[in-house]
This record gives sequence, structure tokens and C-alpha cells, in this order.
Amino acid sequence: APRRRERWPLLPGHVEVAEPHLPTGAQQSATVANPASGASSDLLPHFQLEPEDVYIVKNKAVSLACRATPATQIYFKCNGEWVHQGDHVTQHSTDRSTGLPVMEVRIEVTRQQVEKIFGLEEYWCQCVAWSSSGTTKSQKAFVRIAYLRKNFEQEPTAREVSIEQGIVLPCRPPEGIPPAEVEWLRNEELVDPELDANVYVTPEHSLVLRQARLADTANYTCVAKNIVARRRSASAAITVYGMAPPRQSPPCCPGVALPVLSLPKGGLDADVADSSILTAGFQPVSIKPSKADNPSLLTIQPDLSTTTMTYQGSLCPRQDGPAKLQLPNGHLLSPLGAGRHTLHHSSPAAEGADFVARLSTQSYFRSLPRGTNNMAYGTFNFLGGRLMIPNTGISLLIPPDAIPRGKIYEVYLTLHKQEEVRLPLAGCQTLLSPIVSCGPPGVLLTRPAILAMGHCVEASAENWSIRLKKQSCEGTWEDVLQLGAEPCTELYYCQLEAQACYVFTEQLGRFALVGESLSMAASKRLKLVLFAPAACPSLEYNIRVYCLSDTQDVLKEVIQLEKQLGGQLIGAPRVLHFKDSYHNLRLSIHDMPSSLWKSKLLASYQEIPFYHIWSGLQPFLHCTFTLERLSTSTCELACKIWVWQVEGDGQSFTVNFNIAKDTRFSDWLVPDEVGTPALVGPSAFKIPFLIRQKIISSLDPPGTRGADWRTLAQKLNLDSHLSFFASKASPTAMILNLWEARHFPNGNLSQLAAAVAEVGKQDGALFSEAEC
Repeated sequence: APRRRERWPLLPGHVEVAEPHLPTGAQQSATVANPASGASSDLLPHFQLEPEDVYIVKNKAVSLACRATPATQIYFKCNGEWVHQGDHVTQHSTDRSTGLPVMEVRIEVTRQQVEKIFGLEEYWCQCVAWSSSGTTKSQKAFVRIAYLRKNFEQEPTAREVSIEQGIVLPCRPPEGIPPAEVEWLRNEELVDPELDANVYVTPEHSLVLRQARLADTANYTCVAKNIVARRRSASAAITVYGMAPPRQSPPCCPGVALPVLSLPKGGLDADVADSSILTAGFQPVSIKPSKADNPSLLTIQPDLSTTTMTYQGSLCPRQDGPAKLQLPNGHLLSPLGAGRHTLHHSSPAAEGADFVARLSTQSYFRSLPRGTNNMAYGTFNFLGGRLMIPNTGISLLIPPDAIPRGKIYEVYLTLHKQEEVRLPLAGCQTLLSPIVSCGPPGVLLTRPAILAMGHCVEASAENWSIRLKKQSCEGTWEDVLQLGAEPCTELYYCQLEAQACYVFTEQLGRFALVGESLSMAASKRLKLVLFAPAACPSLEYNIRVYCLSDTQDVLKEVIQLEKQLGGQLIGAPRVLHFKDSYHNLRLSIHDMPSSLWKSKLLASYQEIPFYHIWSGLQPFLHCTFTLERLSTSTCELACKIWVWQVEGDGQSFTVNFNIAKDTRFSDWLVPDEVGTPALVGPSAFKIPFLIRQKIISSLDPPGTRGADWRTLAQKLNLDSHLSFFASKASPTAMILNLWEARHFPNGNLSQLAAAVAEVGKQDGALFSEAEC
């Protein structure tokens, strides 16, 4: 009778393989079992060392090791494939306690291996050990590429609090693998909650000061770090006042007792008041055309004749509107009291129906696309207004008094395609924004208009040289401003924010933002979007992966294109940071059920050349994965799509959807906007006209203890632009115009009011207690 074998007990999670399949070149050597003692022939391998999860940092290869006894052979298997025998480093020894043979093997895994085969995550390896009794598998070890993104998801902000008040400083660190650890610095010294009972850090990484002390006045910085890098947030200044919280005044109506700016003794200037303030209160008016195909209905047409009307009573904002300007402690505008006030009512005399016909005769307008949704136009006077191209993030703010009194301008705003205007790029330059025209060019503006448009640059002073370009009347493109440098002219200025830029310009024209990288660390944001047919009558099925510049206008164009093609969105859009590393973008598809689907792609991945993406001149770059279902009854598709830059970042899509109409991701699509692209007069602004004038007249003159426009700029985090504001006749007007451009239509008036109120607290003469 055959001898009964005593097997070594398997460890949890280990699987015995009856007939091992060895890597190429190892079959012959594995058949030779030469145990050190007879007892070892009846034992299954037992692992003394198993491979552990590791992270690849930058381009440094990682080592995986395992050790087992008794073992005649050990080999690594990575992602289901045997590692070649020649890539193993093997070491033999003997266990002193049992006398059994011990075998240890090591392999190295490179970043290129992980990226080439499976993108940027879930690359795994495990050991398989043999003895004459069978095989044992080790645990799986995952090899992940470590990174730490640059931008914090949330940074702490400056606060001013009274003594004994609680403070919470939020911090959400950048995304990273492994997840970043967080620590806090107070004036560059480590905050240790174990040494200070008044301080603790929440599981969400927020720093909490239970009761503010005078000694807590400092600059606080959130620091995130992992094995790759160490990132610092912007510092937040915490100021603790040595006084109790101020007494709150009792409420009145829906309003409360509030500090109010004192009016100039002369009262209101009759030339700057408009009767619409009286009829509409201080609520911005949404004006919608009754016929979408009649462009003349897109503008307000008040009468520009010099008629005069008389109003008797007090001028006070209505209290029942959602857009009233409400301070934390009250109204900014004090009542004027009973009396008679003369207000001039003015409007453009020209009929809106003649607008298109008149402009068609102008040379600067002939090249513009007519009848498209990439254009807005309107008729404006000294009251100003706003033009918007819906769903593009592009707008033009014409502030009050930018157009001289008595003048009427017919203004347009247009989004261009590269082939229409032919913007030349030299060397490694890249287009960072849409190409936008506002005009007519050459008109006289007495105040800068503000052009807002998106951009796709991950801006850093040491990585980029960014320039604002403007097309001249002769058609050549000229640099009119270098961002970060002192402006050589007062005609242009640009504020660059995380995803948008705001261009102050006193001369209308055609603009674009162009960048040139100064290091390989410079990166642009790409928006990755997946579309597939909403209906599939045949066995063949295509998935289109778009790699777009991350601006709203490009996404809008692609959505319109896909609607025409009958496509549907099949995954949430992702953002990828594309570096100036000269490496191409790769796309691959994995994990499809082979019994239901097969890919018709011959190569393991597709590739988009680096320069096609980096230039930014080809807006709709995409790759198509052609699949074939093996049966017409198959309706479900599950797969993974990887998109990554060689030697750079990457993103993965887990796709699981029904190839029949599946609308789960329709919420990510930009809705069709029916709003008005042109708003004229008070309806175009969040800040009521009279309140705006009052803030300007109070904060433009230098104030005692700094209670003027400089402090307002600081409260609104605009103090880095003081030299530009100071160069203008009304610095306060520039600040309020920028606030309007950044926050329309969803701006929070209470936050602006709170900033103005804080300025007033620095000078008691600026405000007085009153009720409305």
C-alpha cells in the first residue's frame, strides 16, 4: 500500500496547486527533487518570508522577496504571468532548527513594467514554492507608483477672532499614494497636541483650537507628506483680539440694526441714478427673450431721450428680495429721508432689430460666425452691463461709466476656433485658453472692461512663462502682458486664478493666453471624457476617449458633437495633469469578459503624440476602442480603461454600463442654457448701483488706521494686486468690478458685506448705527 503522506498545514489564504505550471526554462530543473532529509519529502513548502506591498518612488525599482522551507523551487508570478527564470536572484541555506533546506528568491520591479502592463494601479506579484509534496502560494504583494499631487483640496484661511472663541482651521491634503500624513506648523514650529491640551487635530486633518488665546496669534500652515514629497499649504494668519465678542444689536423687520456708511452731504448725484432702481428694488433682473430666434430681444432698450422724472420719498432697498445686500450687522445703505430727488432716466435710442444689419456692414464683424451659439452681443450705455457665452465660462463685464455718457456701443463677444484665426506658436509654446474676441475694436473705454475665460494651466512661477497675446489690426499677434512681471502699460492687466483668468482691458480686441514651460515639471490639465453609442444595432461597438484641454468651452463643443453622433457619456469625466516631459499619452483597455466581448485592437495600447496634446491647437483629440460582442443578446459591458503619460500621471476608468440607453452619467453633461447672453444696467450686477457708489466714495480716499480700499483688497485676498488698483482713478471700483466678474451670478453678497463691515470697524467715523 502506498505510504500515507503527512502534509504541512496550509497557512490562511494559501492555495495548494496540484500540478504547477512553471515559467519558461524552469520545467526541467523543477523535476529534480533533492531534499536534505527524507522527512522533507512529505512536507509542503512553508513560507518564512512573504512579499510585502511596496511603493515605487520616482524611477527607483523596488525589490520583492520570499523565503520558504522545504522548497525545491520558488518562482514569482506577477499579474498572472510567470517572471522569467533569469530575473530571479536565488539563495540556498539550511534551517538550523529543523535541518530542512531553505530557499530565498528576489526580483526587481520597475516603474516601466507597472506602467506598460497595467497602467498605474493594482500591479501584484506573489511567490509559488514547490516541494515533492506539492506547492504553496504566498500572499499577493501590490506594487503601486507613489505620488503626491501639488494642490491641496482645501487650505486654511485667515481668521480674526476674539479671545476664548473656538477656531477650526480646515485642511484637506492633496491626493496621494500612499495617503499623505498631515502636520501643522505655528510660525514654522511643529504643533504638538500632546503638549498642548487646547489643541487637537481631527481625523479629517482640521486643526482645532478649543479656546483662542492671545498667544495663538500666528501664521498656521498645513503640511502634507508621504514617501514621495512634502507639500505646504498657504499660510493662514490667525489674529486673536483681547476682548469679548461684540454685543449683537436686536433684530428689526427681516433686517437688523446695522453699521451704515454715512452719505455725502450733497446727497446723490442725479446723473448716476436710474429709475429701474426704484421700480425693481435692488434685485438683479433676469431678462429672457420671448423668441429664441429673435436676436433683437436679447437686449434691454430703454429710452435715451433726456426725459426727467420726479420721485418723492426715501430711497431704501426693498426688504423682500433674495438678493438684498445684508451685512452681518446691518444694511450698508442708510435711508435718504423724505424729500424730492430728481433722477434721469436714459436708454439706447437705437432699435435692437437693426443691430445685426448695421454690424454686418462693418469690416471687423464680417469674419465672425453668424447665428451660432458661440457669440453674444448687446447695446450698452454708461450704465454698463455684461455679455456671456453660455456654458463656456467666457464673459465680458462692462462696468458702470466705462462707456462715456451720451455714447451708445454695440458690443459683441465671440469664441473662435484655431483654424479661424491661426494663432502661431513658436518652440514649446502652448495655448492655455480659448481664443476670444470682444469688440468693436478701437472704441474708447474710460474704465477697463473685464474679460473672463478659462485656462488649463497648472500655474507655478518657477515652471511657466505666461503671456497675454492680442491680435493687432494688421492681423499679427503681439505680447501685451507677461504675467507675474510689472506691466509695461496700464491698458492691460490679468489676474490668474486656479481655473480662470480675468483680463482688465481698456481696448477691446482678440485675446488668448499662451504659455511656455520653463521646466519639465510644468503641466497642463486635461479633461478625459468617455462616450459610446446610445444604440448598438450591430455586433461592433466603439468607445471614444477624448483628451481635452480642461476648459468649459472645449467640453461644450465635444458634447454638442457627440449629440450629433448619437453618443452617450459612459463615465464621470476625470482630470489628468499632462507634463512637459516629451512623453506621449497612452490608452489601453483591460478586464473585459472574454466570453462576451473581444477587442479588435491589435496592439496592447494606443498612443497620442506629445506635441499634438501639448500645443493645445487640436481641441478634440481622441482614441477609439473598437469592440465586438459575441452575441446580439449581450447588453452589459464591464471593462477598465487606462489613460497615462509615460513617466507621468495617469487615470483609470472602471466602466460598467448597459449599451442600451444608459443615462446614469447624464448629470455630468453641461445642460442646455436658456439664459440671456446680454444683461444691461442694474440687472447685470450683484451689487446694487447706489450701494456700489457709496462704497466707492467712502473707501477711495485714504482712511485713518488703514480703513480704505487697501484693507478691502486684503479682506478679499486681492492684496497682491495693490499696485494695479492704485494706478486707477478709483481703486475701490476696480476691486468691486473684479468681485462682480468672479462671482456672477452666484456671488455671496453677505461675504462681501462682511468684508466691507470689517473695514468700517477700523474707523468708527466711517460707520454709524442706524435702522432701515
